[in-house]
Amino acid sequence: MPRRKPLGVSLFWRTFILLAILLAGGVFAWMQTLRALEFEPRAIQAAQQTAGLVNLARAALKTSDGISRVALLKSLAQQGGTRVTPREPGDQWETYETDRFSRRVSQELRSALGPDAVVARSVNGTRGMWVGFSIDRERERDQFWLQAESAHAAAINRETWATWTGIALLATLVGSVAIASLINRPLKQLSFAASRIREGDLDSRLDENTLTSEIREVNMGFNRMARELARVEEDRAVMLAGISHDLRTPLARLRLETEMSVEDDEAKHNMAMDIDQLDAIIDKFMDYARPGETRLHPVHISQLIDREAALFRDPTQIRITSRVAIDLVVMADETELGRVFLNLFENARRYGRGTYTGLAEVSVSYVKTGPWAIVTVRDQGAGVAPEKLSQLTTPFFRGDAARTAATGAGLGLAIVEKAMQRMGGTVEIANAQDGGLMVHLRLKRATGGEARAPAREPRRSTTSRA
Repeated sequence: MPRRKPLGVSLFWRTFILLAILLAGGVFAWMQTLRALEFEPRAIQAAQQTAGLVNLARAALKTSDGISRVALLKSLAQQGGTRVTPREPGDQWETYETDRFSRRVSQELRSALGPDAVVARSVNGTRGMWVGFSIDRERERDQFWLQAESAHAAAINRETWATWTGIALLATLVGSVAIASLINRPLKQLSFAASRIREGDLDSRLDENTLTSEIREVNMGFNRMARELARVEEDRAVMLAGISHDLRTPLARLRLETEMSVEDDEAKHNMAMDIDQLDAIIDKFMDYARPGETRLHPVHISQLIDREAALFRDPTQIRITSRVAIDLVVMADETELGRVFLNLFENARRYGRGTYTGLAEVSVSYVKTGPWAIVTVRDQGAGVAPEKLSQLTTPFFRGDAARTAATGAGLGLAIVEKAMQRMGGTVEIANAQDGGLMVHLRLKRATGGEARAPAREPRRSTTSRA
């Protein structure tokens, strides 16, 4: 069963979520703190303002006679916001105390006006803040209602709190995005530079003058690593060129001396085959160690397969059948893709022969899936043990111990995988249900433009090719 890919989140979103939770928690804590600090002073202020109005009305009514009292009540009513009316025994009223704030205001009013003060939120169906008081507290006569402005005894409503909380949370999210972007920008640049290095661009460098000391040290270390890799790559190219030249020169002399000095034709033929095999192994090493620079362009894959299959001319060893449409065009490096099919056909010729016929029958087919094309190369051989399939692309690995006697360097499928990686594709190897080995090549389909005709690349002659 394929392993399920673990759920992951990018560093940016991880930083953003953590910052958002932290800042949102801080905003909520500050809002609760402000509400707690605002509650007590506002309740006391509202009670003091209302008590002051009651005391003024009580003093004015107490010093006026009956006629003046009526004129005073009318005058107060005309001022707006404050109204004083006589209190009747049959008045219907509702208590003002419904929440913590209103209970605190009522408590302060009774403390200022006396325990006989009545605080109501409606009197005879008229809503507002009503305070019942009497002119003479000792005799409890001439009782009145004073209707004060509601704003004097109102806490900040929930809509206001919700509005400001929403604004604070929105600012928190915007700030979290900005902070997360600033924190992760150097890491994003480092990731991009690392991907450029992986793709073979060893000239990629990072800024060594950044203000953050830790990031500056990381960038300096990365640049040193990139310079060292570039130097190693240059040394490797020089070394490979020297190895190829230094090995092929004595091989050429050995072949010439063999042709001239050995009289036995069979011995001469065997020695020539050994020399050619050494030359082929050198080719494999050079192909595997080739630098990863590729140029992708549209390629007619059917024509390229026919060209590579034409190199295997001996019908007693291998027979290749292609069912790839002539109009299938993929984005690839023509030379690299040619090496891919050449190594797959050679691998089938060596290891994919039938048990009874001794002939390697190879079929090439394809399917289209979205923007990709999957080309399958299959032989009719014995296949490979399932536990060894994942190791077939390991350099110098052979799937069967009995195959170690076969000539070759054990690099064919390793070269295939490396070439496909250079072209942005993938390789999957599996056993066919009815026998044989299948290699699936996943390539990007070309979306437009004319495909280049496969170029004729000079081929080195080796005895491994029929």
